[in-house]
Amino acid sequence: MDERLLGSEEPKENSNNLRRRVLEESGKLWKVGFPSMLARVTAFGMFVVTQAFIGHIGELQLAAYALIQVITVRFANGILLGMSSATETLCGQAFGAKHYHMLGIYLQRSWIINLVTSAVLLPVFIFASPIFKLLGEDEEIATAAGYISLWFIPILYFFVFNFTIQKYLQCQLKNMIVGWISAASFILHVLLSWILVSKLNWGIPGAMSSMIISSWLVVIGELIYVFGGWCPETWKGFTFACFLDLFPVLKLSISSGVMICLELWYYAILVLLGGYMKNAAVAIDALSICLNIIAWQLMVFLGFLTAASVRVSNELGRGNAKAAKFSMKVLLCTSLSIGVLFWALCLIFGHRIGYLFTSDEEVANSVADLSLLLSFSVLLNRIAIGAGRQKMVAYVNICSYYVVGVPLGILLGYVAKMEVKGIWIGMIIGVATQTFVLAYITSRTDWEEEVNKASERLNNWLVEPSETSYGKLSGETVNE
Repeated sequence: MDERLLGSEEPKENSNNLRRRVLEESGKLWKVGFPSMLARVTAFGMFVVTQAFIGHIGELQLAAYALIQVITVRFANGILLGMSSATETLCGQAFGAKHYHMLGIYLQRSWIINLVTSAVLLPVFIFASPIFKLLGEDEEIATAAGYISLWFIPILYFFVFNFTIQKYLQCQLKNMIVGWISAASFILHVLLSWILVSKLNWGIPGAMSSMIISSWLVVIGELIYVFGGWCPETWKGFTFACFLDLFPVLKLSISSGVMICLELWYYAILVLLGGYMKNAAVAIDALSICLNIIAWQLMVFLGFLTAASVRVSNELGRGNAKAAKFSMKVLLCTSLSIGVLFWALCLIFGHRIGYLFTSDEEVANSVADLSLLLSFSVLLNRIAIGAGRQKMVAYVNICSYYVVGVPLGILLGYVAKMEVKGIWIGMIIGVATQTFVLAYITSRTDWEEEVNKASERLNNWLVEPSETSYGKLSGETVNE
């Protein structure tokens, strides 16, 4: 193993060299991954905290919020996160190839694409109540969900800017600022929620207002950092070059979007299925609480997914296939170690965790019944990491989730009368299938070929600084 990785003839020297390389690569991954992890955990934490405060308002309100957050918001979140993921690939490769000015252009292109996408998604939030009734959800829950959905419209536009700016900054290893801004906003959100919901008794408006204010403070802080001169090499101002080559970026964004949407919508379908059970409110509440625990844990892994994407993209941009492959190996070992840690925590505290989100004993007991399955879901929940190979991963997700997981969940939940447990077991089998197939694909990746693809993509989409006009959108230019 050591000889294959390092090509050294001396076993002892081999081992020391390998250890040094692993430590160096781990340091690079944590440098990118920790700020991203902090930002994602605290950003998603706002949704979890809001759910916890709403859960103590009432069972109906918790079910309505869960329906919107897990289905409607994840539907939009998946699309916008997917459309933004091309920014991560392109900016990472451009930064590795030292085409720094292209990062600002890619950022502006992603804003254009995401703003158009969010406009298309807007009716889903406006007409959420009739949509849920059409899908056969409980009428009382659907009506309450329609009201909460309108409060999420500002959050939809928060996604547009937050996702893309984070990816733009992390490719330059400047995402620590995002982590601290997100952490500060999370603390503010907890404080505001406590004041508006617990002290002033504003209910749903108080909880949602707190989330909107805290979320948009993150975007304002990020924009100040980008526009304020802290990214001089990559942000040259607004440019008409952002309107060029939108179609290739859109194509890559859609491929990425399919992959991420299938991941997020898979869990949304589980909650939708829970809404057809006898005690719909309890089923939705229990599933949504467990899924939010899974999602919060997922934010940690997404931080390392970000690190992997940046490291692999940078090395591919530099033409270093061996370094990209080695980075993948270190990341997978780190990810597995963290997965085992979360698995142990869920086993230990699974029976008590439901009371953080609700005062209803029936819902808390339902969550406790799922705690063992929840712990194994955490252990298996791996993320596919690749170098822009989104299309292949999308095919794997379709088969794993929708050919294996969902049908098994329906069969066990409704035919075998296992209800919520049956749906969850189906989900675990789907995730396990995806994990093993993608592990095999990653092990068979031809990294030299990925270097060639990255080089070709950069050459095709490169806009030389001399060809780019920066300045106001009115047409004023700044000569470089």
